Amino acid sequence: MDDQQTFISHLIELRDRLLRVAIAWIVLFVCLFPWAKDLYALLAQPMLASLPQGGQMIATEVVTPFFVPVKVAMMTAFLLALPYVMYQAWAFVAPGLYAHEKKIILPLSVASVLLFVIGMCFAYFLVFPVVFGFVVGIAPEGVAVMTDINKYLDFVITLFIAFGVTFEVPIVVVALAKMGVVEVATLRHGRPYVIVGAFVIAAIVTPPDVISQFMLAVPMWLLYEAGLLVAGWLVKHPPAAPEDEYRPLSDEEMEAELDRIENEQKKTP
Repeated sequence: MDDQQTFISHLIELRDRLLRVAIAWIVLFVCLFPWAKDLYALLAQPMLASLPQGGQMIATEVVTPFFVPVKVAMMTAFLLALPYVMYQAWAFVAPGLYAHEKKIILPLSVASVLLFVIGMCFAYFLVFPVVFGFVVGIAPEGVAVMTDINKYLDFVITLFIAFGVTFEVPIVVVALAKMGVVEVATLRHGRPYVIVGAFVIAAIVTPPDVISQFMLAVPMWLLYEAGLLVAGWLVKHPPAAPEDEYRPLSDEEMEAELDRIENEQKKTP
């Protein structure tokens, strides 16, 4: 009965925190809605800057000019609410974690959000001008490049996710090493496969130009190396666990404890 009540209380807490996240997202969206067109114009700036003078984007469906800026406002609201979302997730799981687990998970969670945002900024400020300049530059003479705004949104979201996930590579490396899933030495030996995989992924995700492929593959490789450095340092310098915290006994300690219990049993009449 107690276990059932505990489970129900956890479900109620989860529901409450999800409601708080949804309310925060909705409030931010309502605040940003009047500037939805300006947000889309900011998102489309790299493409518009690459078009010839007088070039413009088009909308091929009746409701697209309304719904596309709304989508941009919704996604921007979610990004702004992301720190609050992470806080609610942390507040939900933190009571069930040990102190040494909190010392690792909290910094990794904060770093993962920052790295994802940095990856999106890297794509917007450095990759988009190169990609769109290449696309416009290879257009045959007499062909006017006029991208549909909905197709453009889908494309930039794909690149945002690709570069955001790419910048999460150090987090994955550190987590695998700290959990003991893969040893740091094994990760170092797998470096050639990572480099090849980075270029394969870049060739699939980015447009077919060498520059943008290098701009995704090279940071992925460098971030993998950074993850190896951090993981190697953390493995050599693990955080000290408090004395009152639960710690699994080693084989020697287990044998000594069994001997102690056996001796006490012999002394008992």
